[in-house]
Amino acid sequence: MAIFNDEEQQRIRKAIEDAEKHTSGQIRVCIEKTCSEDVLDRAAKYFHQLDMHKTRHRNGVLIYVATVDRKFAIIGDSGINKVVPDNFWDDTKEDMLNHFKYGNLVDGLVTGLAISGDHLQKYFPHNVNEKNELPDDIAFMDGD
Repeated sequence: MAIFNDEEQQRIRKAIEDAEKHTSGQIRVCIEKTCSEDVLDRAAKYFHQLDMHKTRHRNGVLIYVATVDRKFAIIGDSGINKVVPDNFWDDTKEDMLNHFKYGNLVDGLVTGLAISGDHLQKYFPHNVNEKNELPDDIAFMDGD
């Protein structure tokens, strides 16, 4: 059984597109069923595997979720980490968790994406001359 149906995938993709309309930040969602290591290490592994560290301003953000193990993380690239406070993602994670704990995975992701876009626009405003550097689709991994 798929984690998301077509409509849910489209809803998440649209949330990524909407979040990126107001920022030059690049956001991706990475989903797998299980996470066999520390969640931040796993997210960092996929961050690099998905070439998110190759954006022009080093302002990529990965929202990683392991659905069966019920783990998730949000990580940003070095350009973001240089300019934001240490607790930058805390409210985003908390709002997402409020949805996740009731089984509302899609709502949690959409909420997290909207908040991420709002936060990023303060530090990385949208520039009409910049292109979308990363795909907006969900990266589904195999959870090995």
